[in-house]
Amino acid sequence: MNHPLAHQFFVWTTSLLLVVTIGGLNSAATAADLVIPDTVVWEPNLEYSNSADQHLQVNLARPKTGDGPFPAIVLIHGGGFRAGNRESYNPLCLKLAERGYVAITVSYRLAPKFPFPAAVHDVKAAVRWLRANAAKYKVDVNRIGTTGGSAGGHLAQFLAVTAGVKQFEGDGGNPEQSSAVACVVNVYGPSDFTKSYGKSVDAAEVLPLFLGGNLEQERRKHIVASPLYWVTPESAPTLCIHGTDDKYVAHEQAVWLIDKLKAAEVPAELLTLKGAGHGFKGEDAAKAEAALFAYFDTMLKKK
Repeated sequence: MNHPLAHQFFVWTTSLLLVVTIGGLNSAATAADLVIPDTVVWEPNLEYSNSADQHLQVNLARPKTGDGPFPAIVLIHGGGFRAGNRESYNPLCLKLAERGYVAITVSYRLAPKFPFPAAVHDVKAAVRWLRANAAKYKVDVNRIGTTGGSAGGHLAQFLAVTAGVKQFEGDGGNPEQSSAVACVVNVYGPSDFTKSYGKSVDAAEVLPLFLGGNLEQERRKHIVASPLYWVTPESAPTLCIHGTDDKYVAHEQAVWLIDKLKAAEVPAELLTLKGAGHGFKGEDAAKAEAALFAYFDTMLKKK
């Protein structure tokens, strides 16, 4: 019994590491591979928090010229809450900086060593760090958005629906700052863990690692960890991008979230990519990236 599960676990890890970003860029996109545009300042390996002696870091890209303050984007990598790394979003950070944003890609503590809500605490600490350093990096604290893919989409969405919820702030530093975000682009992130089992090829293996048990053992934690159940009229405007052929996070997860946000009168949109799976390629990747840029430009750039 353990052998096939171990094999599936390996296959899942390999596949997700290949598809954690919108463009299908994998974790080999390290700083050494990057070509930094002349118009961009690249500052990798900035420590933003030291929870549990983990020395968590971000990579930061920003426009080289201009007085700002600039809108900012917090990028959160995927990997099933226990794999992946921030380097996978280095290329998108650079593209955003070229478009006039300050962009950071964030490392966070991973399961099973650090189960929920450690990752939530960390990404909130990253937002607070960005606000605390707004003057240094020319960030407009009122125009901070977030995005992520898969597990990163879940964490980005969690930022969008739990502003001001003290139990999720953690002790990662800069407690005087807000962890609220102005908007989110959620790329195939799960919204309701209680309905993931049987609809995802890996939920039965992944979620117990993140939540400390399966649905029968930790049902309440599955609910508390699901962004769907934290939606209020104060939630941040949301764009979900999701494929209809996603075997890891069912397309219906995005439908439920958008419907609930709309019911709460929160601006919410769903871009459905017909036939796309978990990890966009080719034309689907181009559509998703264009939609992300257009959404952030609409929501965060001054008219």
